[in-house]
Amino acid sequence: MYSHQIPGHQTKGNTGFQQCNAAHSQDHIRSEGLWIRERIDEILMMCDRDNPVYEQISSYGIALYALGCFDCPDLMSVGDIDACEAGEILQSQFSRVCPADIPNKYDIMEYPEKYLLVVGDPLFPEHFAVLTDSLGQRPFFSKLPFFGSGFDSIEELMEEFIGIDGITFEDFHYFQKKTPSTMPSVSMGRIYIVR
Repeated sequence: MYSHQIPGHQTKGNTGFQQCNAAHSQDHIRSEGLWIRERIDEILMMCDRDNPVYEQISSYGIALYALGCFDCPDLMSVGDIDACEAGEILQSQFSRVCPADIPNKYDIMEYPEKYLLVVGDPLFPEHFAVLTDSLGQRPFFSKLPFFGSGFDSIEELMEEFIGIDGITFEDFHYFQKKTPSTMPSVSMGRIYIVR
């Protein structure tokens, strides 16, 4: 899924600034995509469906960690998150979008936008899943209850959750991760200089 090459991004213009900015932006997208890929690989090593070694983490923690929402060195450092905390994080770091707003050929490695499928009431969600590749057979990455982490189709997720606590088709929502420029300044990272 992550092995294909990302084409270069060309822009028109009579100065080098647009091309330089586009190249820098594309490099940033690739870099962020590689970090997400690395975190997903780490999750699969620790909490795979076939052999879930580390299960003491919720679907919220798995999805949010994969998207880089926590300032922690590894998966084992992610604290337990309940539905109430997940709803608060969702409201502060994500904004709701319509499914039609998501690009048809979305790939988390190629687009700067990051999307989260939220099952249940967004204020008290039941499940989080990361959209990784809209053209894949199983485009969502998450941790299912009583199972480890892995990839699923929307149909598999609906089969898993519809009927639980009154969840219906209408309880599947999409959210987009806010960019650092749209988030409050307190959420910005700190720079440490070590001598």
